[in-house]
Amino acid sequence: MHADAKRRRDREATRARILKAATQEFSRNGFAGARGDRIAQRARSSERMVYYYFGSKEGLFREVLENVYAALRDAQRGLRLDDQDPWAALAGFCRFVWRYYADHPEFIGLLNTENMYHARHLRKSPHLRELVSPVIRLLEDLLERGRAAGVFRDGVDPVHLYITIASLGYFYLSNQHTLSAVLGHDLSASARAEAHWASCVEMVDRFVAPVDSPRQVQSRR
Repeated sequence: MHADAKRRRDREATRARILKAATQEFSRNGFAGARGDRIAQRARSSERMVYYYFGSKEGLFREVLENVYAALRDAQRGLRLDDQDPWAALAGFCRFVWRYYADHPEFIGLLNTENMYHARHLRKSPHLRELVSPVIRLLEDLLERGRAAGVFRDGVDPVHLYITIASLGYFYLSNQHTLSAVLGHDLSASARAEAHWASCVEMVDRFVAPVDSPRQVQSRR
């Protein structure tokens, strides 16, 4: 039993190293440019073992995508928003999403690659719904609290809200190099990023605020 448990731990450790190495390889080189031998070398394994555990390059890439989405989902589950008023909770959620993107550039790299393939690999995942539905439920609950408190308007779709919040962070970070070049500002500077996030929080606030109280955002500052 002890030997079996050790072999199982060794297999799990090897698999985890391969997955971590593959995440780096795919995020840097895309799906087409990623190579199994580099993944194996970084994982201190063999290319044969890479495909033994994951079947194919496509299967490995799909699991890498599932893994990074699951990591984001698990981090979102750790948010504690219920003890904050709706405005503070919404701002906290926004900043969490944007900070997560900034701290995990591999996530952006992988999504850029998968979008080039029209989500071909992700659509084959049997876990797709469970990877994204928790965050939508979180926003549904937050919007309901805000409506009950009379500070959020009716009719805000949580899916549209999430797309809005995600895009405000994703676009800034995924295009920061070209934007820095053409605008003449270093968007990687922390002070400039923080100023951008502050403006984005205000935009999201105005999006969810009741239509008949356009000065509500200013009045609570």
